Amino acid sequence: MIRIEPAGAEALLLVLAEQPDEDLPLRITALAEQIRQRLGVQLIDLVPGWTSLLLHYDLLRCNHQQLIEQLTPLLEHWLQQPAPVLSSARLHELPLWYAGEDLPAVAQACGLTEARVIELHSSVEYRVGVIGFAPGFAYLGELDARLALPRRNTPRSLVPAGSLAIAERQTAIYPQASPGGWHLLGRCPWPLFDLQASPPCRLAVGDRVRFVPVDQRTYLAEGGAR
Repeated sequence: MIRIEPAGAEALLLVLAEQPDEDLPLRITALAEQIRQRLGVQLIDLVPGWTSLLLHYDLLRCNHQQLIEQLTPLLEHWLQQPAPVLSSARLHELPLWYAGEDLPAVAQACGLTEARVIELHSSVEYRVGVIGFAPGFAYLGELDARLALPRRNTPRSLVPAGSLAIAERQTAIYPQASPGGWHLLGRCPWPLFDLQASPPCRLAVGDRVRFVPVDQRTYLAEGGAR
């Protein structure tokens, strides 16, 4: 059942499901576009999540109750719609040098060898579910349950750009150097966010991702940091 909750003076949170599934990110993307077309200038921003959609609205153009009245028929219709098929969705095969500083600790915590951690992580085809936290930061799921670990007790103040990390049942690459609390498994040499590119984000919601293990020499040859 969908819940509509206030999120401050000028925002509403649409809780669309209790648990994510493979099609939900695409359905949320489609819903966001429908709401954008319907509400137009009443909206300031839309922020999709794994199971939710946050709406920031202009108090000078509508209020909480007016927004709910406009959203209700849209949400009822959305519930009956099948998941959209994105013709633009792509498969990305990203090179990954599995030499992250947390790889030994992750292997020990999971009761696995480092080679088995790499095998399990690189054998899965991930789906981009959400892009957020930082420009181009794509949350990928679903991580093999044998690698599921909570976030680090102490986040790092600086994680290098290109770092591949895991937490819970998700994996991601940090597109820029930033703080982070996930476990670092390796490095990708390719930039995931470039303001000069079109589009600037290499990955989009609905895209699929596979990681291809490479050695240090290949990582450097592909543009990795020295």
